[in-house]
Amino acid sequence: MRNKIRTVWLLLLLVTGLASCRKDPSIVRHEEVEVQPDSMLGSGFYLLNEGNMGMNKASLDFYDFRTGVYKRNIYNEINPTATKELGDVGNDIQIYGAKLYAVINMSDKVEVLQAHTAKRIGQINIPNCRYVTFANGKVYVSSYAGIVGDPNAPEGFVAEIDTASLQILRRVTVGRQPEEMAIVNNKLYVANSGGYSPPNYERTISVVDLSTFKEIKRIDVAINLHHVKKDNYGNLFVTSRGDYYDIHSNLFVIDTKTDQVTDSFNIAAENICIQGDSAYVYSVEWSYITNKNVTSYALINVPEKQIISKNFIADSIQKQIKIPYGLAVNETNGDIYVTDAKDYVTPGAVHCFDRAGRRRWSVTAGDIPAHFAFLP
Repeated sequence: MRNKIRTVWLLLLLVTGLASCRKDPSIVRHEEVEVQPDSMLGSGFYLLNEGNMGMNKASLDFYDFRTGVYKRNIYNEINPTATKELGDVGNDIQIYGAKLYAVINMSDKVEVLQAHTAKRIGQINIPNCRYVTFANGKVYVSSYAGIVGDPNAPEGFVAEIDTASLQILRRVTVGRQPEEMAIVNNKLYVANSGGYSPPNYERTISVVDLSTFKEIKRIDVAINLHHVKKDNYGNLFVTSRGDYYDIHSNLFVIDTKTDQVTDSFNIAAENICIQGDSAYVYSVEWSYITNKNVTSYALINVPEKQIISKNFIADSIQKQIKIPYGLAVNETNGDIYVTDAKDYVTPGAVHCFDRAGRRRWSVTAGDIPAHFAFLP
């Protein structure tokens, strides 16, 4: 009788244990692949994979320069108690001080991690957040504010956040659907897109005084603005996506001393990375007229504002890159990193080229690999 009771209890314990196991979140183990070590380059970089909208598949990779090991999908294993893993659509990632900030667009949050461990510290709740930048111990995050695809969405805003408490301190209203930002001489420049209401796009850069945190002016540039990058000469390089019909994508220069547009390059510009006196620009310009993408890779001499090459990739693998999506340049040795989103639903790739455009290595990443953050 005692043996029977003991057997029943053991069965109950087993069933209870199995049930509790089913309730526990499963830990997704990261994957590793050896690439190419180079301890002279520093620590490494994080790569934020966007993941397709609505699929909750944003993920975080890390490439360790010292060991040459590329680690895929590290967030869940490091942070097993975080709900829904990293979230839905990773839109930007930057390091400031000892913290790593990952903007998760459709999850309406900025994940804050320890920069050297990727261990979660907390989150900042901001609706439809887009990009992040920093100055004077503060974090600045742009927000669409409205609901996805709403043509009547209100104007967007930029939130100012304290890096210690992670609390929002101030907000300033800017244009509709604001994108990337840059800070020059205590002024915050915000690219307004108006992307929710084509063909009624926005066409301005909002200029915000950081002391008062008020918008002081808007600079008329072109429709559907996206990226804003500052150079070492007081200029901003601004990309316009056009309307995907008759108005083509373009790249413009703003002099922040006068807040005037001084130059345009008449080249398609989807993304831009400025390193020293060189600006790397790629484009995947879609046309609803031809129903095709046109891909280009331009190299610009920044101080001269001249295009010096129509193709900064010399390797034949360029023809295999279906959708260039992310771009970064290593300031130590000039290595160029270009990601390939492929078909947007299967794992993409990262390609590393030397400064002459010759391929050094390639590796599989997550879905829609997009945004880099170099670890000091």
